[in-house]
Amino acid sequence: MNRPFGEAGVEADHARFVLVPVPYEKTTTYRKGTAAGPAALLAAGSQVELYDEETGVKPLDAGVALLPPVSSGGLPDVLADDLLGVVQPHLAAGRVVGCLGGEHSISLGPIRAAARLRKGIGILHIDAHPDLRDAYEGTRFGHGCVMRRVLEEKGVAKLVQVGLRAVSADDDAVIRGDARIRPFYAFDLARKTPAEWIDAVIEELPPRIYVSFDVDGLDPSVVPGTGTPEPGGLSWWGALSLLRAAFARRELVAFDIVELLPETHSHVSDFAAAKLLFKMLAYAVARR
Repeated sequence: MNRPFGEAGVEADHARFVLVPVPYEKTTTYRKGTAAGPAALLAAGSQVELYDEETGVKPLDAGVALLPPVSSGGLPDVLADDLLGVVQPHLAAGRVVGCLGGEHSISLGPIRAAARLRKGIGILHIDAHPDLRDAYEGTRFGHGCVMRRVLEEKGVAKLVQVGLRAVSADDDAVIRGDARIRPFYAFDLARKTPAEWIDAVIEELPPRIYVSFDVDGLDPSVVPGTGTPEPGGLSWWGALSLLRAAFARRELVAFDIVELLPETHSHVSDFAAAKLLFKMLAYAVARR
């Protein structure tokens, strides 16, 4: 059986990529179970072929280290501080860090680390939801508020949101009032081919980027195992085409994959998330 994604014991000091499982769930408001997402993704990853026929690379040859899981018994602001301390040294050493969630609130810590070390960074945020509420369900740091908190980081220059199709009135007011935010709505993307909208997305991004990929940004026919499987999401190949173009034309600093909710009756979502991780690594290696 293959043991990809760092499980073979690659030391972080010798790795190009560092993966951090974050089995954290405190603020989910519908289907629960995302704390099991990192383990399910990594287990499915044992069956992913280690050669990428699209790019012709074997991304694990670049070195992929898997760190111990990071979680917290506290609210997401506590976790954010913990993840900042874990992620920042690796980014400072020039490694690309990928955090595997867990609910979307886990993104704040690694984005904070990236923004402090790479000022002027852009966030490519693939999601059904803008996550721009100031507070939700009694906290300002929950999954529905994470991008609002991200915008408070001085090093963040742009937030480009792709696949939006579940937008609250509060979200909409923030989008309309902040020039740093560029939304790409699913209803509009559905009328176009990826070739017609991908360039527009990338043109909005600064030279250095952080990718936050909520798996509910994909259509639930691809990933049904997520907390809020909104219909009408990005296609598999549309999302991959966006990532490949973004990684080729911008510098990837760090990323996360969040909101995988494993299902007992099917491993389709787990495998799709594992394959998504593998493709992101392949596109990052191919760029070099």
